[in-house]
Amino acid sequence: MSNFYYTYILQSQKNNSLYIGYTSDLKKRFKQHNNGKNQSTKPFRPYKLIFYEAFLNRIDAKHREEYLKSGFGRRSINKMIEKYLNNI
Repeated sequence: MSNFYYTYILQSQKNNSLYIGYTSDLKKRFKQHNNGKNQSTKPFRPYKLIFYEAFLNRIDAKHREEYLKSGFGRRSINKMIEKYLNNI
C-alpha cells in the first residue's frame, strides 16, 4: 500500500485562527502542534483538526498547501467549510 501525504487545516481553540500545513504522518504532526513542537503554532494551542486531504504524491500535497495559503485558497477553504465556520 502506498504512503499518503496530507494537506491539513488546524483551528486554534484559543483564537479560532487557522493553520495550513502538509505532512506524511498526520497523527504525529497533529500531536507535534499540540505539544508545542512548532514555533509558529505554539502560542495558539490547543488545536483541532478541521479538514484534511490525502495525496499519493508529496509534491501534490505541497502544491495544495501553497494554494490553500493563497488568496484564492483561503476563499476555497471558506467555501469548503462554510457551515462549520459559521457555527463557531
